Amino acid sequence: MASSASKPNPLLQFVTNGSLVMQIVIGLVAGVVLAYVSPDAARAVSLLGNLFVTALKSIAPLLVFVLVAASIANHQKGAKTQLGPILILYLVGTFAAAVVAVGASFLFPLTIQLQLGDSTLNPPSGVIEVLRNLLMSVVDNPVHALLEANYIGILAWAVGLGIALRHAHGSTKNVMSDLSLGLSYIVRIVIRMAPIGIFGLVAATIAETGFASLLDYVRLLAVLLGCMVFVALVVNPLIVFSRLRANPYPLVFTCLRESGVTAFFTRSSAANIPVNMALCEKLGLEEDTYSVSIPLGATINMAGAAITITVLTLAAVNTLGVSVDFFTALLLSIVAAVCACGASGVAGGSLLLIPVACSLFGISNDLAMQVVGVGFIIGVLQDSAETALNSSTDVLFTAAGSYRAVANAG
Repeated sequence: MASSASKPNPLLQFVTNGSLVMQIVIGLVAGVVLAYVSPDAARAVSLLGNLFVTALKSIAPLLVFVLVAASIANHQKGAKTQLGPILILYLVGTFAAAVVAVGASFLFPLTIQLQLGDSTLNPPSGVIEVLRNLLMSVVDNPVHALLEANYIGILAWAVGLGIALRHAHGSTKNVMSDLSLGLSYIVRIVIRMAPIGIFGLVAATIAETGFASLLDYVRLLAVLLGCMVFVALVVNPLIVFSRLRANPYPLVFTCLRESGVTAFFTRSSAANIPVNMALCEKLGLEEDTYSVSIPLGATINMAGAAITITVLTLAAVNTLGVSVDFFTALLLSIVAAVCACGASGVAGGSLLLIPVACSLFGISNDLAMQVVGVGFIIGVLQDSAETALNSSTDVLFTAAGSYRAVANAG
């Protein structure tokens, strides 16, 4: 007879090998219950959430730098990646999201109570400045880029180092590969802590803010969230179908479940990069492709940001009684898409670009900053949903551009 000590502990098995999504759901429910039963205790566990998000944000820049450099250095001549199609999908998806937001704003005109924003904010003054900032980010000091999580700069220097190492000795390339494997192992450990981190995030968020402050903005939130859901469940599947000519929904739901859920609570596309890397590996995608496309998507694939910029800008326009014709609306879609590509991959990053879109309609920076203030008020839900859409779409379009993911999506 086998001793009872030899039997695996079911709880330990679930914690170490169980479904991460199920564990996240349990952490979510536990956080809500704790916030309801004891708000003080919920505020105390906020440290768990902060530790989790900080760990992801800390490892992500170094992981991206090493993975991209190692992938390029070890890339075999003649091997093909799908970065071109993926980049096109990113741009088409972001522009389509802006068009959806324009249409929804015309169908459901909104007005808002403008409030003073944070006077310390320093938004870009126009599209030219956004583009200039992007170019300056490319040539940022590589150490500074790593410290500040400037993913445009990180990608640029990683690509440069990777190309240079293409001519290095095999042992040097092996060191880069081993380093990337080591960092990936650390990331997997951090990701397994997601249920605990999300438990802390949810408990602290509900204890501190609740949802009472959002009641005055239900209609605005309904349009914003409705656009994001429509893009996630209708527009993105259509784009993927046009690429694969196959049922896109298994892949769509896989990305939303395993990437979108985590991104919803971390509220940072940059912090969710390791999660997306792990999902791409699970889907069987080529590392040479996703090690570049995922961090790139966290910077330029910003459908949720395009929706936020467009809806809040048109709400301000309606509030001020400014008329909008078709061509101006089309121009707004283009500007919102370009601005979204310049949004940082951190919580609230898209809000600082609203003044750029507002400038199309002659709205002063002072009034535009009041719109930004409204954005921060509704940010508890808006920014979470925006990040979930942005981040899950990174994997979705990477998989669609790589062709191979549909057969592996569960």
